[in-house]
Amino acid sequence: MSATTPTERARRWRLVLGERSGRVSLAERDQAMDTALGALYNRGEGAARRGGGTGDRGADLSGSAPRVARWLGDIREYFPSSIVRVMQSDAMDRLGLHQLLLEPEMMESVEPDVHLVGTLLSLNRVMPAEARESARAIVRKVVEDLEKRVAQKTRSQIKGAIDRSTKTHRPRRVADIDWNATIRRNLAHYLPEHDTVIPQTLIGHGRRSQGVRKDVVLAIDQSGSMASSVVYASVFGAVLASMRTLKTSLVVFDTAVVDLTEQLTDPVEVLFGTQLGGGTNINKAIGYGQTLIDRPQDSIFVLISDLYEGGVREEMLKRVATMKAAGVQVVVLLALSDEGAPFYHRGNAAALADMGVPAFACSPDVFPELMAAAIQDQPLDAWVDKHLDE
Repeated sequence: MSATTPTERARRWRLVLGERSGRVSLAERDQAMDTALGALYNRGEGAARRGGGTGDRGADLSGSAPRVARWLGDIREYFPSSIVRVMQSDAMDRLGLHQLLLEPEMMESVEPDVHLVGTLLSLNRVMPAEARESARAIVRKVVEDLEKRVAQKTRSQIKGAIDRSTKTHRPRRVADIDWNATIRRNLAHYLPEHDTVIPQTLIGHGRRSQGVRKDVVLAIDQSGSMASSVVYASVFGAVLASMRTLKTSLVVFDTAVVDLTEQLTDPVEVLFGTQLGGGTNINKAIGYGQTLIDRPQDSIFVLISDLYEGGVREEMLKRVATMKAAGVQVVVLLALSDEGAPFYHRGNAAALADMGVPAFACSPDVFPELMAAAIQDQPLDAWVDKHLDE
């Protein structure tokens, strides 16, 4: 282990002790970390300012529900998951956070949204039983709102894609003929004197099968930075699972892999089956996903991850290459959220792109179109260039 420099030691003591450690210049990110620590461990009204009074670590979040919600999000951003769990536990003990979570004022003052759901899920392991019931009610409200927003479009896009993917040149019934496609195919046989097209080749949809046409495997990274993606992916997973033409599986992973497919009838149960935070082993998750695929040519594997791999990188890339070579349509999403450009491992994203698997962020509104393109085996790199901003 390399020796810690005097500057780094001073920085660490400054974050541990606060102002009383002496005047130490902090970078912008360190100042944000210091503010988050101060909100939990500083005493007195100077907690938020960290310079207007005593520098002793104490406890003050001022009992404000919006401030607590922002603080919980900040600590997930600035600290590793092991430290976040300690700080959340300290907040429960020192600030009565579990009581605040039970107060109607907090539930009324914070607009229930995807970010709040992520916050509540991150507290799941340290939350008292009474607070968990209140949290579940909020999560269910947000999930139901999201389902209303995405379900109809998703089912419509997927149904259309399934129908279009069953083209046939021998439609059995007139109702099965795709007249637009048939006319385009036979324009060379247009007879101007009769103002008509002779359809030498008919194009139509095959009989719509009620059986499974495509297998979909969703593998979701549940590290703390992926909270919003976990929420959206769980909702979409439930919608996809409700369609009889798809066989949908959903797994979440950190250093372990958990198969939540049986809970897909209720996305709230899926979400409470996750454990936001922890390390990441993408290679293990892909390996498990491979065991769920027995029809490669009719399978879509969707990996939702920032690609920061804690497992064996080379093996991860080899597994993706193997799936792609077998005919699996592989989709890699750096984020499934409305939060804009995500942080991600650029080296791993570039390596995937080199093998023809583009890695990109996707908003929930565009996800149904993406899945429709994957079902029709469209080249996703071209689809990304057409539909998504860089």
